[in-house]
Amino acid sequence: MEIGNRQDIVPLYSPLELDRNEGQAIEALKASAIVPISDPDMWIDEEVQRGVFTAKLDALLNWGRRWSCWPLAFGLACCAWEMFSAAFLRFDMSRFGMELFRASPRQADLMVVSGTLTWKMAPAVKMIYEQMAEPKWVVAMGSCAISGGPFADSYSVVPGVNRILPVDVYVPGCPPRPESLYHGLIMLHEKISQDSIARK
Repeated sequence: MEIGNRQDIVPLYSPLELDRNEGQAIEALKASAIVPISDPDMWIDEEVQRGVFTAKLDALLNWGRRWSCWPLAFGLACCAWEMFSAAFLRFDMSRFGMELFRASPRQADLMVVSGTLTWKMAPAVKMIYEQMAEPKWVVAMGSCAISGGPFADSYSVVPGVNRILPVDVYVPGCPPRPESLYHGLIMLHEKISQDSIARK
């Protein structure tokens, strides 16, 4: 059996071409992320006339969704340590119905973005968010995730996760303590309680 010459093998893509394609994708995302995405709080402005059955069904569905949020293990920087410590025994995140962080976006419905989001990482974050099943929620944890933090004016840092994802709850701090994250999760529970299937 003869093995061909190594010079006959032509790579499908050159590294320069891959870098150029990735750069174009990042620049396209930057161009589309000029204005922040508005917060998904339409339930405040609109009054939906719901019947007794719909209200009871809403209460049942929202109770199940509220106490069974599965967070996605998605730590980007130093805030991730506070997020993970919130899941350990001392703070015990399981009392909020969140037993453990999921490794797959298909099994999660809550993305806690904790840390500095760079433009290089932004396409991956958006892709993972789109792979999550509905209904899904996003919590921006820490000043870097909320507004870019001290790196907001940097060319490589996204000035807020709400430029590429709709954020439901903001947890300020640098880094915020696990108690702050719990306060944000309680606010998320209250927001989930207001949801209605009549709107969908």
